Amino acid sequence: MPRRRAASERCSVGPSSLTLAPVTNDLALTERLAALWDHLGLRRAHVATQMPGDLAAFAAASADRVGGLVLCVPSRLDPAPFASLAPRLLMIAAEHGLTAEVTARAGERLPAAQRHLLRDYEAHGWADVVADRGAEMATRMIDFLAGHDADMPSVGASEGIVAGISWRRQGDGPALLLLPFFLAPSQWQPALPLLSQHFTLVTLGGPHLGGIAALEDRARAPSYRAMVSALIEMMGPQPGERILDVGSGSGALDRMIAQRFPANPIVATDVNPFLQREAAALTRDATIEFRLANAEALPFPDASFDCAFTVTVFEECDADRALRELWRVLRPGGRAGVVVRAIDLRQWWNLPLPDGLRARAETPPQSVAARGVADASLYRRMRTAGFDDLVCFPSLVTLDRPDGPIWHYREDHLLSLLSPEETENWHALTAAARRTGNLLMAHAMHCAVGVKRAAI
Repeated sequence: MPRRRAASERCSVGPSSLTLAPVTNDLALTERLAALWDHLGLRRAHVATQMPGDLAAFAAASADRVGGLVLCVPSRLDPAPFASLAPRLLMIAAEHGLTAEVTARAGERLPAAQRHLLRDYEAHGWADVVADRGAEMATRMIDFLAGHDADMPSVGASEGIVAGISWRRQGDGPALLLLPFFLAPSQWQPALPLLSQHFTLVTLGGPHLGGIAALEDRARAPSYRAMVSALIEMMGPQPGERILDVGSGSGALDRMIAQRFPANPIVATDVNPFLQREAAALTRDATIEFRLANAEALPFPDASFDCAFTVTVFEECDADRALRELWRVLRPGGRAGVVVRAIDLRQWWNLPLPDGLRARAETPPQSVAARGVADASLYRRMRTAGFDDLVCFPSLVTLDRPDGPIWHYREDHLLSLLSPEETENWHALTAAARRTGNLLMAHAMHCAVGVKRAAI
């Protein structure tokens, strides 16, 4: 795959050329998607996504440009923007867990939509669902989309970048645009051979969609950056010391740290090859090396690093095993910083909510794997793993960009729980707060820094 540009860009693509011209960074995602549709010569296209927030505004404003829509195991879903698309909407969900609950509630609001359950399956937000159940999903999508109309792309090129959205096409038939999953390592890849027999697949990427957009947006929040800065300052990297990032995501934090500590080589690891490719495309700093790695079995010798950190990763794996790995790869005297979500602490919205609604709004999404950590047990677990001299500091991360993807990701979880009347009330309250400039929310993180002293 060709290297993607970090900034938002518009392109004119011919069969053998790629000409890029700058585009302003303040384009709304709706405008970017409209530009993509236009560039591909599409009046109407099928679309599939895991993250409904990526498509919500476009679907509400340009429903006629969407043929059939497939929401694949969404863990957050505000059904309201998709009301006009309900007869052309298929929701695929796991039989158990959050996606089953979210789509069942959405189905009550969108009775004309269809719903397909993946039996004997549970899909967390980071599940590799297409690798697990790709043939079943692809078959159901093919059957459903056959009943709806979509155009074939008219552009002759096989790949390009439009308004900051990268695209790659394959197959033949009506256009099916595949938006990125949030964290699924395989993304759409296992289903592409079957889907490409029926559709012209246009697989999308870049910094404005999916998990990359959410992670980049989160990293722009001043309080989030301050939390990470405090974590790194407590670790105290000395010039030349090697830093390991476990679960680097979009690479936003590695770029931030590289600016602050230019003399320190950084190894940024992630289990997700899609995120690694996108992160490398966003990075211009030669001090950052990207490596595929599993947090539970890091591919490095003992005592390889002076500092290591991880941010919102150990919720999704065997946390105790990952902490032992973190300890193992540090040299004696090395420092580790760990941040996890705090689902045991309330989140807060700066809104005058009625009591019934407030109770639900203050409960954070209970997103944690069976062996993960997303509570104050982090501090005990770090000591058990062998870290000494712990500095523990729960922190609040504040979000105040209600048009940003990370805001939508958190708000959509709450909106999926509300009745139509409560949703109307919520939007009235947020609109009033937006007019006064006081619309913000905050959620907690558990943070700790520890030192490797000696063998356990």
